[in-house]
Parts: sequence; C-alpha cells; structure tokens
Amino acid sequence: MKNKIIRKSSYIILIINVLVLILVSSNLRSPITSVGPVLNQISSSLHLDNLQSSMLTSIPLLLFASCSVLVSRFSHRFSINRFLLYALIILSFGLFMRVFGSVWTLFTGSIFIGLGVCIGNVIIPGYIKNNFPKQIGLMTGIFAVSMNLTAALASGYSVSLGEWTGYGWRGSLGIWLVIALLALFVVVLELLLNKSRLQQTGASRVKSDFNMFKSPQAWNISVFMGLQSLVYYSLISWLPAVLGDYGMQGNEPGWVLFIIQISMIPITFIGPIIANKMKNQKAMIVFISVLMLASILMFAWLKSEWIYATAVLLGLSNGLSFSLSILFFFFADKI
Repeated sequence: MKNKIIRKSSYIILIINVLVLILVSSNLRSPITSVGPVLNQISSSLHLDNLQSSMLTSIPLLLFASCSVLVSRFSHRFSINRFLLYALIILSFGLFMRVFGSVWTLFTGSIFIGLGVCIGNVIIPGYIKNNFPKQIGLMTGIFAVSMNLTAALASGYSVSLGEWTGYGWRGSLGIWLVIALLALFVVVLELLLNKSRLQQTGASRVKSDFNMFKSPQAWNISVFMGLQSLVYYSLISWLPAVLGDYGMQGNEPGWVLFIIQISMIPITFIGPIIANKMKNQKAMIVFISVLMLASILMFAWLKSEWIYATAVLLGLSNGLSFSLSILFFFFADKI
C-alpha cells in the first residue's frame, strides 16, 4: 500500500514537472514576439518617436543580454524552483505594467519582462537537468517546442487578438498575462508538494565546483548561443518593420514571423534527440551555419520575393541552432 502511494506521488510530481517546463517555456518568447506586429499601433497610440519604438523592442533583449551572467552567478543561492517563481512574478508584473496605459508604464513593464525572461532562460536548462537527467534530449525538445509554438502564435495572431479582445494592442500584449499566471500557479503547486527535494537540489548546486568563466568550452558555447540569439531576436524585433518597407501590409509581416517559428518546431524537437546521440556535433554546426547564412542572404537579396521559403529556412536554421546550444549547456561541465 505504501509503495503504491509513493508511486502515485511520483507520477503526480512528474506530471507537475512537465507542466512547469511547458508553461514556463511558453512565457520565454511570446511576450517579446507579440510586440513586433503591433508596434505601429503602439507608436501611433502613444505617439512614440523612432528612438522610443526601437527601445521598446530592444529593452527586453538588453536586459536578457546584460543580466544572464549575473543570474548564473547567483543562481546557487536559491533552489531552481524558487528562481522560477521569482521570474514569473517579475514577468507577470511586467506584462501588467506594459499595458497599463502610459509611456512610462510601457517601458517600465518592458524592463521587468526582460528581467523575468532572462531569469527563466538561464534557469530552465538547470531545471531540465535536475528533474529529467535521463531524458535531456527529449525534454529539451519539449522545452523548445513549447517556447516556439507560443512565440509563433504571439506573432501570427497578435493583431487578431487585439481585435478579438476589443482592446487593440493592449489586448494583443496583455493576454499573455493569463499564461504567465497559469505558470505561476503550477510552480507554486510544485513548491508546496516538493519542499524536501528542493532543499536537496539547492544543496547539490552549492557543492558544484564547476566555474564557467574558467572553461574555454563553456565560453565557446556561450558565443555560439549568443550569435544565434542575436540573429533570432534581430529578426523578431525588426522583421515586421523591414517587411513593411518591402511593401507588406496588415497581418502579413506577423504571418511571416509565424511561419519562421512554426518551421522551428519540428527541428527543435528532433534536433536535440539526434544531437544527444551523436559523439560529435561539428557536422551539425557547419550545416546550421551554412543554412543560416543562405537564408539571411535570401532575405537581403530577394526581399519579399520567395519570402515564405526564406522564412522556412530561417526557422529551420534558428530552431536547430537554439536547441543545439541549449543541449550543449547541459554538458558544459563535462567537456
């Protein structure tokens, strides 16, 4: 009887772990990708100039880039789940503030969103490694799929969501607060059900003597992911505006972003599973580099011609490079 109770409890915890992974991942890109398609609406509504509009899309990325190392250095002081809790509280507050009604709250909310996304991105690989040590490839794929699926929906349906809610761009951006609060609820539930294991996890992280700053391979992985993120977030932030200059109007730029991110989903799921079984991923890295360069050149030269074919190639190269870089981080302390 006791063994049955233990097994049942283990299954419940496993389900909650998977839900935490899916829901937290769903909040790591959608708050950013939802902005581009409605940026013109925001600028017109709040009378933003070009500099302010550019800062609106850049602030979360600057926070992400500047605070990631800081979060990594202090992550051992709390359990991973508590860090996720703090990330979701900060993110939820930012999502609320961003649509509150003024330029000041818009930018304040963007700062909090950037910080929340930063913490979540840094902590999630550790969450996967601690909770799914034997399914790293599979769970990395689920993580990437969840993140890219909601990012795709945020891009493709951003304008439509504003019309559906009746609140325009505020509805487009504010609706993602629902997902953040749902993720927050599940993380709190996990904390309540799993306190003893969280304490053990925190202790194990403190004992780790791996120093990323002294590892050449860790720096190589960081540069690889940094370049991937630079390409991806540049596309997310500026592609709708560039496509507008190319003559695309209305929902079309958002749908191009949707195609890019939908194209990422199959490869981000399959890629980590395949890469995890390979002894050497150099060939995959070369393939990614060639594909990404080719897709960027197509976009620059062909402009809006063959734009959906270009979008698919952009999605494949960015999806595979992202999932591969996340997978590398799991083994940074072993190579």
